[in-house]
Amino acid sequence: MPPLKYFEVECSDPVGGEAYKRIAADVLQDLDLLKVFEKLHIFVDPKVPIFVAAGVIRHLPRRVRVRDFAGINVQEGKAVLDIGDETYLAPLLTSLWAKFGKENVDQPDRFTVVLPEELFAQGEIEDMVVADPSVSIYQDVIYAMQYIAPEGFKVRRQHVGGTKFYYVASEDTLPEDVVETLVADTFARMGESL
Repeated sequence: MPPLKYFEVECSDPVGGEAYKRIAADVLQDLDLLKVFEKLHIFVDPKVPIFVAAGVIRHLPRRVRVRDFAGINVQEGKAVLDIGDETYLAPLLTSLWAKFGKENVDQPDRFTVVLPEELFAQGEIEDMVVADPSVSIYQDVIYAMQYIAPEGFKVRRQHVGGTKFYYVASEDTLPEDVVETLVADTFARMGESL
């Protein structure tokens, strides 16, 4: 696992800053997120009070498509999906039921799914996305930031998209222009822009 390229905690109280750096490192390690982050900068000022975390996520896993775990054979008026890996079978069935209706999706065994040929477009099914692991990574990142942020900082603004995220928390109202300025400054400290 490569270490973070950049990891800093900035705090008006140096002792508190070191404590937050340890807390952040422990939470990220406990949640197995150290390998997810490339850069992370946390700014804490208990006097304001404000907590800002901004970061860059390393490499997001790609979406899982039907062609990644199943072969498709068209035979005798039907399309047979041969499942090579059951990991994504449940989300595949959910997607197929939503698209074609349960009555048109047959599963004779756990490694086979059959569709009527007239409903089937091979390229369309092969490219169908059945799982997006980045969604759970985004959720885990925000979950980690909620743990790292000071207790009682319940007013929050958060954004995760692409490979960048931010999480801002306070006890007080967070005006949009203040959040934008703080987030932009935090990204700039890492040599990044939002």
